[in-house]
Amino acid sequence: MSVMTDQEVLAEFRASKALLEGHFLLSSGRHSAHYLQCARVLMNPDRAARLAVALAATLPHDIRKQIQKVVSPAMGGVIIGQEMGRALQVDAMFVERPEGTFELRRGFELEPGDKVLMVEDVVTTGKSSREAIKAIEDAGGEVIAAASLVDRSAGAVDLGVPYFPLVAINFPTYAPDELPPELAGTPAIKPGSRAQP
Repeated sequence: MSVMTDQEVLAEFRASKALLEGHFLLSSGRHSAHYLQCARVLMNPDRAARLAVALAATLPHDIRKQIQKVVSPAMGGVIIGQEMGRALQVDAMFVERPEGTFELRRGFELEPGDKVLMVEDVVTTGKSSREAIKAIEDAGGEVIAAASLVDRSAGAVDLGVPYFPLVAINFPTYAPDELPPELAGTPAIKPGSRAQP
């Protein structure tokens, strides 16, 4: 499996116009001058496959060899979850929120004790990841690790399981009451897919 440097990963984001600049309201409720639109970086299947192979290469061998299923949260995690399943040669499925909490649907099932890798596109606060992990455990799976393309938590996130991001991108984020003047003077765009808090 091939490893990518942070610069190579960011080059993929730039090449796909997935690294945006402006004033963004993140799904966490925080504001940022930068936004990573992972859907754009993943829209090219070859690029998505390359990134998944590189992400799989970040997993320690002892964890990688145990993984029986990949589960990702819809919507943002669906494509990278599918590609991680391909890279790891295991089935991939996703959890979704039809009623506000994640659950397996569409005939997806986990066998009791299945060893699961939970995969996200971006982790900022870890809220979606922790909710997805709970849904996987409620469905009988055992989450042995989590992975994402991007860690935006500045290394602070604790998902309760070993966590392996492909790249850490630590653009500053701001609470609504601590916006710098250059953001405070412009309206915020909500590019994410999750309902705002």
